[in-house]
Parts: sequence; structure tokens; C-alpha cells
Amino acid sequence: MPPSDHATAAPRRTQEQRSSQTRAKLLDATIDCLVEFGYAGTTTPRIAQRAGVTRGAQVHHFGSRDDLMIAAVNRLAERQVVRALAEVEELSSENPYDALMDLLWEFHQGPLAIAVTELWVAGRTDPQLASEMRRVEPVVNRALFEAIARVAPNEVHRKEIRDFAYTAMDALRGLQVAGYIADDPARTRRRWERAVNQLRTVAGESFSL
Repeated sequence: MPPSDHATAAPRRTQEQRSSQTRAKLLDATIDCLVEFGYAGTTTPRIAQRAGVTRGAQVHHFGSRDDLMIAAVNRLAERQVVRALAEVEELSSENPYDALMDLLWEFHQGPLAIAVTELWVAGRTDPQLASEMRRVEPVVNRALFEAIARVAPNEVHRKEIRDFAYTAMDALRGLQVAGYIADDPARTRRRWERAVNQLRTVAGESFSL
């Protein structure tokens, strides 16, 4: 006897599930637009179109562009945390210094890194956005250091190593911003490799190399 329609039909989503899915679409679309159009070009009509929802649905969930941007900061943080831990699985170097520098480089590449940079720059003149970025940054950093602990388990608990990692990130983020203007990824990579070699001398005083 064939199963009844009631037995084969997929369970209907609740209103809460549909609402959550729509919010996720809007936030991911906001991140996509930040990457493609920049902060200034990320408008609510573009976000709604990219998300595949009506403007009415967008306004229902996020009343303004500012509301969307603030929520997108948190969405970005969630995705960065997942990415930081995933990057560890792709590393091949057994040397803790090289593994750390490879991890930092990979973490600062790709669309998520571009979206974060757009929000950093926008936060210079937007106190509310800047405040939200400051609030979530420690969450992302904790995940990043958890990832670092997996590649340098005997080192990461030491203050010197944590200070070194922050210094390396500061250098990399500066190169990252300069690279957006130069539009020459190979040159940015060469400059990072030069920095890695120069920082190795400093690292030798901190790492067990």
C-alpha cells in the first residue's frame, strides 16, 4: 500500500523558522554587497534584491540600513569564528612559526576579510558601527587564538606569542588595505613574505624555534 500524502510530505516550517531564514538571507546578502559594492554602495534595495526578498520583508526585519549593518557585524563574526577553526585543517606546515603565519594570511583573505575591512573603514565616521565592531572583535580573536593553539600548542599560552601574533596581524592588515588600492595580489603576497622573513628574527626570541 503506497504511503499517504501525510506520511511523505515534508514538515512545514514554522513562522519562526521562516523568519530566521529570511533574516539570514538578508544578512548574507549584506555581506555579499559589501564585498561587491563597498560600504557606500550597499543599499537596502540592493540587499533585498540579492537576498531574493521584497523590500517590505526587508523593512519588516530590519527597519533601516543601519540596523542591517549592525546585525551584519554579528553575522560576520559568526562566520569568521567558523572560518578560523576550519583554516587549521588546511595547514600543512609542521613548524609552529610558519603554521601561525600561514594561518594569519589565509584568515585575512577572501570575501569575509574584504567585508570586515569595509566595516572597519566605515566605522571611522560611524560611532555606533565602530562600537559594535569593538564589541565583537574579541569574540573573533578568541576563536583565532583557539586555532593558533592547535598549530602551536606549546606556545600560544605565553604572552610573548600572543603579542607577536597581534603585531603580525597589524602588519598584515596594513598590507591588506594597501593591496586593495594597488590591485596586485601577487605584490601583496610578496610584501607579506618579506614581512614574514623579517618578523622571523623577532619570533626567534619568543618561539621555541
